Amino acid sequence: MPASSVLRRSFAVLAALPLLTLAACGYGSQAKDDGAAKVAAGAKKIEGLDTVKIGYFGNLTHGTALVGMQKGFFQKALGATKVEPAVFNAGPSEIEALNSESIDIGWIGPSPAINGYTKADGKNLRIIGGSASGGVKLVVNPDKIKSLKDVKGKRIATPQLGNTQDVAFLNWAAEQGWKVDPQSGKGDVTVVRSDNKVTPDAYKAGSVDGAWVPEPTASKLVSEGGKVLLDEASLWPDKKFVITNIIVRQEFLEKHPKVVEAVLKGSVETNKWINANPDAAKEAANKLLEQETGKALPADVLDPAWKSIRFTDDPLASTLNTEAEHAVKAGLLEKPNLKGIYDLAPLNKVLKAEGEPTVDDAGLGVK
Repeated sequence: MPASSVLRRSFAVLAALPLLTLAACGYGSQAKDDGAAKVAAGAKKIEGLDTVKIGYFGNLTHGTALVGMQKGFFQKALGATKVEPAVFNAGPSEIEALNSESIDIGWIGPSPAINGYTKADGKNLRIIGGSASGGVKLVVNPDKIKSLKDVKGKRIATPQLGNTQDVAFLNWAAEQGWKVDPQSGKGDVTVVRSDNKVTPDAYKAGSVDGAWVPEPTASKLVSEGGKVLLDEASLWPDKKFVITNIIVRQEFLEKHPKVVEAVLKGSVETNKWINANPDAAKEAANKLLEQETGKALPADVLDPAWKSIRFTDDPLASTLNTEAEHAVKAGLLEKPNLKGIYDLAPLNKVLKAEGEPTVDDAGLGVK
């Protein structure tokens, strides 16, 4: 099948994946307001804007968004411009929401950002900041898989066809010399595309032998008797790779640069607080997850999951380019032109004001 057909089919499959059903409305579910993000008395709207619509996932790898919402960092930075949050489960659905102007800014993984940018010929979004690195593991049934070579011939789950972890696993399998059809997932190892919500049940039922998944799904599998066979961070220089970025609609960035700066200020302050208060931060993230889903993560899942994620303002741009190369090699993406995908000027302005070092776009920034 030609690469262009593979790409179109991948988009079609990904776009059909369901959202996290909290109260499912529109493209994403409206997050509950627990009172932590009330507008301060006397606060003023930025650029006269009433609301800014922010999207994110109910995953710990989106911890900056979770903590920033729960602790009110974003609302404080935005003054009387009200935060309107929406929670997603599927990256392509968040990109669709961005394209339809249902959200303005979003926390999202690298593969959906790359796919969304290339599909729109670079005219819909910019990556304006980093958020998190790490938090992805290959967890296996220790009775069936005792070493990396034992993965061959087994059934390994990934979250979605063409998503960030799916691409990473396909690339890793290829590096082992194994052949896998990227569409069907069949080959020397069988790739089972399974939503993170159901993968632990699939593991318990024995329908998969392991999974290459983000947190907290990885730690949920460990709590069910699984063993971490490989931490993806070990495959990257300095053990750093982008797992979550911040994106914005290009039109919104052009019309409301001060609002974008305010959101980035809230993100930088959130990450600073997370890194200074890791225990309080993980509890804040868990509290918001409980409010949104009705169920908090138990300590044996929350604690190891949180420890494996590094929160950073740096988008780690060079690793995004590498992840795009992995998708091309896997046959899930035509070679993209990512020049212009980053606009880090607003973030670097915020970082300078905070006395923090600026970050680099690896040559992929706007001119």
